[in-house]
Amino acid sequence: MSNGQLIDRVCALVGDTGSDIQARATGIAGFTAFVSGRPTPLEATLYHPLLCLILQGSKEALVGGRRLLYGAGDSLVVSHDVPVVARVTEASSRRPYVGLVLNLDLVEIRGLYDEVGEATIEEGRARAFDVGETEERLFEAVARLFDLVDRPHEIPVMAPLIRREVHFRLLLARHGAMLRQLLRHDSHASRIARAIARIRSDYAAPIAVAELAGIAGMSPSSFHEHFKAVTATTPLQYQKELRLIEARRLLAECGHSVSAAAFAVGYESPTQFSREYSRKFGAPPRRDMVAAAG
Repeated sequence: MSNGQLIDRVCALVGDTGSDIQARATGIAGFTAFVSGRPTPLEATLYHPLLCLILQGSKEALVGGRRLLYGAGDSLVVSHDVPVVARVTEASSRRPYVGLVLNLDLVEIRGLYDEVGEATIEEGRARAFDVGETEERLFEAVARLFDLVDRPHEIPVMAPLIRREVHFRLLLARHGAMLRQLLRHDSHASRIARAIARIRSDYAAPIAVAELAGIAGMSPSSFHEHFKAVTATTPLQYQKELRLIEARRLLAECGHSVSAAAFAVGYESPTQFSREYSRKFGAPPRRDMVAAAG
């Protein structure tokens, strides 16, 4: 299947290609199609481990102090839970932004250890959020996975096999370096992943960096260095990002008041919460609460 054919089929599945970004499940677990007929504003969110294949248009993402631009023919690989600010930058009703996102399974990744081999696992410069040109074999595997949309009776048998191939292709890709590090349980990437899981399990509680360093099996100074190398932020800032993203969801989707959202995510002062929320999202929390009510 060519890139143009895949674009046409994704647009046909999603349907509305002339408005804001639309997401449509494919019927394959963890595999989603996205189409947008116009650029979108910057939006803060939490990216989980995933592959995003851009078929048409382009996006911008801000991760810590890094700014990444990626477009047609590129793929994004995320290896850890990472707070991100992102937007679609190139899209129109005639040439919409089109992308496919596949959630990655870290158990599947580690299950490929023997196939990839110890020699390919480097501890050099690797990023939890990285972009690169999509290799032909990776594109073909993703296209074959999407091709199952029209053959739902084949999904139970064929989807797991193709997903495994996609994971394997990512482990061989240049921008899959952080995934390769996750193959080893004692790598810095795996240790930081354990600390991130601890933060996410109780992000509303006060954070103890020394405890997180112990979970990672590192000294506090080494932990701080490697945490920032993986996530592009510090443990305290990471927790703050999680709190603010969750608070926005509570305001916009669950009808919480500003004070209730602040206390629910661990803030003791609604005033401090409002100040940090406004700095993060460019407007006070009451705006999102009013928008949700309207």
